[in-house]
Amino acid sequence: MRAHARGAARPTLIAIIAIFVLLAVASWFLILQPHQELVMQDAGGHPSTPVSTDKIAVPPPANVETMDLNQLLAEARKAMNDHRVLAPAGNNAFEFYLKALEKQPGNPVASDALRETFPFAASGAEQAINSRDFNEAQREIDLLAKADPANYTLTILRSKLDAQRKLLDKEQQQALDQQRQQQLAAEKAAADKAAAEKLAAEQKAQPAEQKTQAEVAAAANTPAASAPSKPAVQQVVSTDPVMTKYVQPRFPTQAQRTRTQGWVVVGYTVDTDGNVSGARVVDAQPRHLFDREAINAVERWKYKPATRDGTPVEAKLQRKIEFKL
Repeated sequence: MRAHARGAARPTLIAIIAIFVLLAVASWFLILQPHQELVMQDAGGHPSTPVSTDKIAVPPPANVETMDLNQLLAEARKAMNDHRVLAPAGNNAFEFYLKALEKQPGNPVASDALRETFPFAASGAEQAINSRDFNEAQREIDLLAKADPANYTLTILRSKLDAQRKLLDKEQQQALDQQRQQQLAAEKAAADKAAAEKLAAEQKAQPAEQKTQAEVAAAANTPAASAPSKPAVQQVVSTDPVMTKYVQPRFPTQAQRTRTQGWVVVGYTVDTDGNVSGARVVDAQPRHLFDREAINAVERWKYKPATRDGTPVEAKLQRKIEFKL
């Protein structure tokens, strides 16, 4: 009978446990979760929501400096909902929360929102570093430092930014060295070709059959005549411009936002001092998007000027610049 009683009680116990589990699950979905999301929304957004790194082109509100505390918090929440955590400059959640703290130091809503979203904002700054938008990355790091200057993540971000800058400088130097080697190889090939053509011309100018001066004198019974001297061959030696300083064009922020790639063909003149002048866009795809950055970079290039018989001369050049992510 005791065994029978224990067997009858076991299903009842399981049923009771199942009812409690169902009640707990229902309480989570119907009460706790909506309440937590509401609280996090008031604080500026849920910290587990991924932060988008797309720079949304939203015009900043007018008269930000004259806004009161509630208006600044409302703009900050709106920016968080639009995933404008650190960008664009002047219209992002971090700047609004920081201005709210200026209005009311220690404001719990602004302080909690900055603390909870800091790791995800730092991830956005890291993506700016990886895309080599160094100016934007520096701006975002400085903004993070205003929110939490002692955070160790800032040290990591600054180290990554410095490493990426050094890597870019190294790549630019390697590209410049490679271009110089190609230029020297081209000059050597041109000099070898000119020497071969000169030798071929001299050989062609000689008569098919040559006779010694003794044979000519014996046939004519006259003293040997001196061989006529060959006219000197005047050779014009020219060299092309050689780049000595290369500046990497900056990738436009608008193109980064839309993940757009393209190229620009720039025509320009290298003067006798090796400076670039008259830079202009010959062709581009897409048009007008990368033109300004391409021109700005080309105008900062430096060259060893072209020469003709040792005298520096101007040279017209064209260069295709590709913008890739």
